[in-house]
Amino acid sequence: MPDESDLTGTPQPNAPKAEPRTLGARKLKPATMMMGHGYDPTLSEGSLKPPIFLTSTFVFPNAAAGKRHFEGVTGKRPGGAEGLVYSRFNGPNQEILEDRLAIWEEAEDALAFSSGMAAIATLFLSLVQPGDTIVHSGPLYAATETLIGRVLGRFGVKWLDFPAGATREEIEGVLERAGDGRIALIYLESPANPTNVLVDIEAVVAARDARFPGENRPPIAIDNTFLGPLWQQPLRHGADLVVYSLTKYAGGHSDLVAGGVLGSKALINTVRSMRNTIGTICDPNTAWMLLRSLETLELRMSRAGENAARVCAYLRDHPKVERMGYLGFITDPRQQDIYDRHCTGAGSTFSLYLKGGEAEAFRFLDALRIAKLAVSLGGTETLASHPAAMTHLSVPDERKAALAITDNLVRISIGVEDADDLIADFEQALAAI
Repeated sequence: MPDESDLTGTPQPNAPKAEPRTLGARKLKPATMMMGHGYDPTLSEGSLKPPIFLTSTFVFPNAAAGKRHFEGVTGKRPGGAEGLVYSRFNGPNQEILEDRLAIWEEAEDALAFSSGMAAIATLFLSLVQPGDTIVHSGPLYAATETLIGRVLGRFGVKWLDFPAGATREEIEGVLERAGDGRIALIYLESPANPTNVLVDIEAVVAARDARFPGENRPPIAIDNTFLGPLWQQPLRHGADLVVYSLTKYAGGHSDLVAGGVLGSKALINTVRSMRNTIGTICDPNTAWMLLRSLETLELRMSRAGENAARVCAYLRDHPKVERMGYLGFITDPRQQDIYDRHCTGAGSTFSLYLKGGEAEAFRFLDALRIAKLAVSLGGTETLASHPAAMTHLSVPDERKAALAITDNLVRISIGVEDADDLIADFEQALAAI
């Protein structure tokens, strides 16, 4: 949370104490810093945990400070507000959350939003103008594709895409197809939803830099929901912005909806200005719940990843399984190369291709007893869904076929239950096919 200061820069008495990032020469790990970073208990009656600040507006220390805050909020001065102004712009819970989100990927700054799609929509609106082109990997989450193709398309925004596993040369070819038109943004999703195909971030960066050798390069943003922040950190590989559905692993309990964008201060300030205008910030209660969840993020993701490895080892050789899209069982050498360079774990969400079609997939889903038939992922419970008939139903059939979103595909997100119990559940569900 930024320090309150008067116009001379003198800290006010209620300025929060700086939270240590090191202990001697030791740099503290994110899991440690989630317990207190960005929060000073002395400002809240000594409360160990941050209270929920349910207020719509904040009192200025003086009129000059109010003016300075609004200079930041309105963009007359870069950097945003230097204090608390109004809950459409910022709030204590949201600012503590944003401080902690940035730590995981060593980002300069972060923003929290009311949903993952609110984050994505605000990002697009802040960077894209009528007539611009968005270049993106495919497939994307269906709502993201709808936003690009159907919503922004109504305002003259065009798009070009390349398959998730494309090489640098293929990506350069797509960038060339934009011609003299302005490419406003290169947007990635890796692993792709729901096929789990990886995007070569470094190849995208190289292709972008070769096509735009000057300073006016389109930023590269990536949806890191499936693997981040534990198993992939795209900023280290050249991405400029990272997008999250915080609903998933960050929230992790299937009891909230939120989104996040992380990156450089310059780009985040551009996105912040749009968020201030359209009001897509998350509410204080959701921010408080996310602070709770971030304390156990590493534990939950680690357990879910271990469970997924055991479950997938069982499913891999089952006679009713056609193939699997699990990052622990990559068969394509190029995908393996991307994984080795970009990822530190296989994650806990994967695609299961059953032998048969929709009827077999539905019988499998209906027979599950521990795993829940529901969309979303990254929660403490195991979830299973049918993308072609659910999350990606709105995607045209020909595009679904091109992206391997087939009727026999089931997407599974493994939770933190006992792994042997989950295997038993999948065993009896497969027997129902």
